[in-house]
Amino acid sequence: MQTLDPDLLRTFLAFAESGSLAHAATVVGRTPSAVTAQMQRLEALIGEALLAPSGRGRVLTPAGEDVVVHARKILDAHRDAWLSLKGARTDGRVSLGCTQDFADSTLPTLLQQFARAHPRVRLDLRVGRSKELVAQYDQGAVDVMIVMRQSGAVDEVAVLREPMVWLSASPDVLSVDEELPLAVLDPPCGFRSAAVDALEGSGRPYRIAATSPSLSGLRAAVRGGIALTARTERFVGEGVAIAPERLALPALPDAEFSLRLNAGAEKAATTLASLLVDGLSKAVSAP
Repeated sequence: MQTLDPDLLRTFLAFAESGSLAHAATVVGRTPSAVTAQMQRLEALIGEALLAPSGRGRVLTPAGEDVVVHARKILDAHRDAWLSLKGARTDGRVSLGCTQDFADSTLPTLLQQFARAHPRVRLDLRVGRSKELVAQYDQGAVDVMIVMRQSGAVDEVAVLREPMVWLSASPDVLSVDEELPLAVLDPPCGFRSAAVDALEGSGRPYRIAATSPSLSGLRAAVRGGIALTARTERFVGEGVAIAPERLALPALPDAEFSLRLNAGAEKAATTLASLLVDGLSKAVSAP
């Protein structure tokens, strides 16, 4: 009986969750031609077409949709086994620092997996602004860190990219006259800079209508219909939605998050970093 190579399944899921072979190549760290070759190998193993042409891209066939279900189960089992074998006898402490973007979305599920496989490891979770977390990381108080990326670093183990989007209150109650009301975090903030650059680059008049040192304050301003803001889709939730097309807002760049691992961190921290690289890369590839 032939077996399914987890690497092939991982690449296939990267495509299924992003809808793009080029994006899948970025997620798994391969060239687009290598990803295409992997998809062809997987189709040969299964004996059915998994992708079908659609315009300039490709979509999943019915067989491909079935494979997605099985691939997730297989890779989840691989991850659970790996975590269990690595962590059953491990103890100590791991400090993880991350921005609110991840703490409110994918992170809880990944931390649950880590804690289940490492019952004796104490997790110190620090959620805050990137500038504060970087300072704690540089002081050795944080082992693993996920923050907005400023530049490359020797201890950077992954770069997580996802599109920035314009967000406003849901339902749409924003009133816009000549100037676009903007809600932003206090500087320094990569999202603030990207929003301002996009508006100024397009010649769109705007005004800073609300500022806050925290994401909870920013969310309150957006939900209250005071202003719109620029974040990723992770910020979408109760009372916050993608801004309506009627506003004709300029395009925004991708947000880049850096996942870094302190050189002196314990083995459990290395395991956690690997889990986050795998889990978060999949999450941000799925819009």
